[in-house]
Parts: sequence; C-alpha cells; structure tokens
Amino acid sequence: MKNIFWIVLILLVTACNQNKDLKSQGAKNETDTTAFNQILGIPAQQVPLLPEASEVTSGWLAFIIAQSEIQNFKDYTVNDVVSNARPIAEIFKNLKETLPDSLKANPVEARLSVLLTNAKILEQLSQQRDLQPKKIAATAEDLALEFNNLKIQINELFLKTLEEFELELDKYEAPIDSIELPQDRRTDAL
Repeated sequence: MKNIFWIVLILLVTACNQNKDLKSQGAKNETDTTAFNQILGIPAQQVPLLPEASEVTSGWLAFIIAQSEIQNFKDYTVNDVVSNARPIAEIFKNLKETLPDSLKANPVEARLSVLLTNAKILEQLSQQRDLQPKKIAATAEDLALEFNNLKIQINELFLKTLEEFELELDKYEAPIDSIELPQDRRTDAL
C-alpha cells in the first residue's frame, strides 16, 4: 500500500509539471504569432534615382522587379517575408546576373553582392526549424536599406565631374557679365 501511495504521488507530480510546460508553450506560441504578424519597420523614404540613372535602370527588368519587391516590404509582415524568402533570393540573384554593362563598376557590383548575401541569409533564416522572427525582420529591413545603398551607388556613376561643374559655372558667369554691361553703359552715358 505504501508503494502504491508513492507511485500515485510521483504520477501526480509529473502530471502537474507537464501541465505547466503546456501552459508555458501556449504562452510562447502566442508571443511568436504576434511577432510573426508584426509589420516590418521599413523607412518610407526611398532614394530617388537621377534622371540619367533612371533612364538606364528603366530597361533593366530585374531592377524594376527588385524595386517593386522592396516597395512591397512596407506592407509585409514577418510571415510574408518567410513565405517569400526563396523568390526574394532568386530576384536578387537575377539582379546581380543581369547587371547592364553601363552600370558595371566595382561599387555597384559590391552592393549587388551584399544584396544577394542578405537575400540568401534571409532564405536560410526562413528555412530553419526554430524560426526567429526578430532576426528575420532585421535581415529584411537590412535588405531594404542595402537596396537604397545600391541606388546611391548607381546615382554616383552619373554625377558630374569637377571639370563639368567648372564648365557649367562658366556658362552661368557669362549672363552675369552681360547684366553688368548695361550698368557700365549708363555710367558712360552720364
């Protein structure tokens, strides 16, 4: 009888511990679902392309698709990012592979490599068994930031050189001199 009492007591304690574990798992799952339904913190401000850069990128289909995907990030939740991680990685792989010759420069190629790396990291994070929503969200936000950095690098390819600025300033100095001439004529006439 004494043995039966101890066996029942052990079973009772074990059952209570399992019940506590189930309650803590339920609370953890509830926290996880709110983390997965949270919208990404993508800044609304986008880097605009210079007109010359827009002209080149308007014919680059992979760039247009990538830009559209990054704009969609504003409305994405972590769940959306997880479900679209593989296509996002493919988009940025295609972006790097189809770089136009007019944009081939080390800074642009480096930014494309960073974008592809971040997209691959995002894909790996989304395929893990134990998904980490904070890491996934941070990586997706970094991807959007790096895309803006790519646009900055593309813009820098089309910036004017110092000599071009000097020529432009010389063009603006000529009208200023012509405005001063009529004033000199007034003094001569007096």
